[in-house]
Amino acid sequence: MLKSHFRESALKVLMLMLIAAVICGCESISDSFGKKEQVDSTVVATWWEGPRIRPGIQLIVQVGTVAAPPTTMNVLVDQAGDVTLPLLLQEPIHCDGLTLDALRQKLVKAYGVYYKQPMVTVTFAPYDGKGVSPWGTVTVLGEVGNPGPVNMPPTMDLTVTKVLQMAGGCKQFADKSSIRVTRCDKDGNQTRYTVNIKEIGKDGRVDKDMPLRAGDVVWVPETWY
Repeated sequence: MLKSHFRESALKVLMLMLIAAVICGCESISDSFGKKEQVDSTVVATWWEGPRIRPGIQLIVQVGTVAAPPTTMNVLVDQAGDVTLPLLLQEPIHCDGLTLDALRQKLVKAYGVYYKQPMVTVTFAPYDGKGVSPWGTVTVLGEVGNPGPVNMPPTMDLTVTKVLQMAGGCKQFADKSSIRVTRCDKDGNQTRYTVNIKEIGKDGRVDKDMPLRAGDVVWVPETWY
């Protein structure tokens, strides 16, 4: 009788799993950080193409010529995505979403009206971890103290355990064995990974602490028990 009850329970569990798979309609994937997972199309991760200029970012611009030493300017990208520079006061330069090299090329053309063969360099100002990061963000959701975007540092060494600390840590009933990371590739395809931070802490498995990329979404689920 116990065997019959066990078989009946197993069949029920199997049926529930099949129904859930059909309803979700998700793509199955596997990865080096966890078991096969389901990619939920409602989770929006974004593809990151490299550092970009955004409103609120500080830039260091140097403008000079072969005959004259460069002038160094520390400028802030305003909320319209523009920068205003000396000799270009009547024509702010729109730079929102540009790479540093793309802005440099625009400035070479603009300063070419005033200088012969202007020499221009553009770099990001030293980043202190506050404000807008040109290196992108990772979005942390679920059972954490401060859900939302977390800035990626210039060193690009953000991992799952680090981003959770920066997001205020896990709440009391967070499922620390099933942290989900959703990542998007350049074609828009999403892949989900599972990270067990309990294993990382208990067994010292730092190799399981997944490095993150800008655009990733980290979700901390609530434990079921």
